[in-house]
Amino acid sequence: MKTKPNRLAALATLACGVWLAVPAQSPNSGGIFVLSFQDAVSPGTSHYITTGIDQAIAADASLIILEMDTPGGLDTSMRDIIQAILDSPVPVASFVYPEGARAASAGTYILYASHVAAMAPATATGACTPVSIGGTPESADGTADDSVGDSPDSEPGPDFPEAGTTMERKAINDAVAYIRSLGELRGRNVDWAESCVRASESLSAQAALERGVIDLIASDRNDLLRQLDGRLIGGTRLSLPETALITIVEADWRTKFLSAISNPTVAVFLLSAGIFGLMLEGYNPGAIVPGVVGAICLLVAAYSLAILPVNYAGLALMLLGLVLIVAEFFVPSFGALGIGGVAAFVFGSLILIDTDVPGFEVASSVIASISFSMALLLVGTIWLALKARNRRIVSGVEEMTGLPAEALEDFDGEGQVWVHGERWRARAAMPVTKGQVLTVKKVDGLVLHVESAGNNS
Repeated sequence: MKTKPNRLAALATLACGVWLAVPAQSPNSGGIFVLSFQDAVSPGTSHYITTGIDQAIAADASLIILEMDTPGGLDTSMRDIIQAILDSPVPVASFVYPEGARAASAGTYILYASHVAAMAPATATGACTPVSIGGTPESADGTADDSVGDSPDSEPGPDFPEAGTTMERKAINDAVAYIRSLGELRGRNVDWAESCVRASESLSAQAALERGVIDLIASDRNDLLRQLDGRLIGGTRLSLPETALITIVEADWRTKFLSAISNPTVAVFLLSAGIFGLMLEGYNPGAIVPGVVGAICLLVAAYSLAILPVNYAGLALMLLGLVLIVAEFFVPSFGALGIGGVAAFVFGSLILIDTDVPGFEVASSVIASISFSMALLLVGTIWLALKARNRRIVSGVEEMTGLPAEALEDFDGEGQVWVHGERWRARAAMPVTKGQVLTVKKVDGLVLHVESAGNNS
């Protein structure tokens, strides 16, 4: 009678052992992860893409699609993204999408680094010349020339004249070597990649396909998946059944926060708000709220400036401007410190970000608004100071001068008078009769010097 229960227990144990021995499959295993961004390549973008790739790897995905529309971005963020793509065991297909999008500058490097490079119709790529090297060099006749630099792979010539400075050559050569290495790795057109850096060349989607810059043109995501199904990538044939689960990776709060504070305009606003918050706390000790908000804004601004290509001369000018504006409230300079402070702040804001990358300039409207507010605050303070200077004194010993006094007794020399609801000892140079109206001439300690109300001398 006990044999049957023992057999059932043994079968249950065997089933559990088999279930534990089989590796657990992620619900997204073999699925497709889609990452998308439409902005300049920034630290926020880098965090979003690298974490998205990590999620796809952890889920054992079969493909990562990176949809992008970008004017370029920061070199450090771009290299972080490319490194994540190169390290990914999951194929990454970069897709310039939707129609009308572009993958300029940093976007072209990402396109070259991907396992599959695709573009939608009416899109463009190219213009990879580094723009943080101080502007476009000049040719021998003094005109602007975009074709600069030489490299170990090609000698300067009519197509690629030599750059004017060592720093420019270093930046160009580094960019050329980097994009050529990516092109060699993925089997793409390295000669055009070099001209993209040296001469800022750009291509349409059809031209890019014809010149071997990209692998295919797709009208939308479904068309892209259809063309990729069965494609040989890295020695493995890609299988993308129609039932494959597609996961859209949304940006998390940290990515959104990084994207927000990596905006130079936001950094300038936070810096200004922080300084003025601490200034208000200094004027009103114990207010607490301005000090707390100002300190938080300053710390966030410091972090923001730390991840941005900051020109420290511009930052120093901004801080000097704010210090001069604050000093105007304490030093009687008749507006000289304040005007100089506003000018320093404006010039510092204009040169704060040390790059010409699109999307990383401080908005001129914000600079104008903050500067106008500072100037308005300065003018208002000066106006109030002048108004207070001309106002009659209403407290203290000085306020007693000129007040009417009524004699409480007859006296010749010193006696008692009634002033401002108080009894005072007074001294007069002429005889005084009780009830006579006098005028306070000056105050000497606790003695009032009075004179006849009709005597203005």
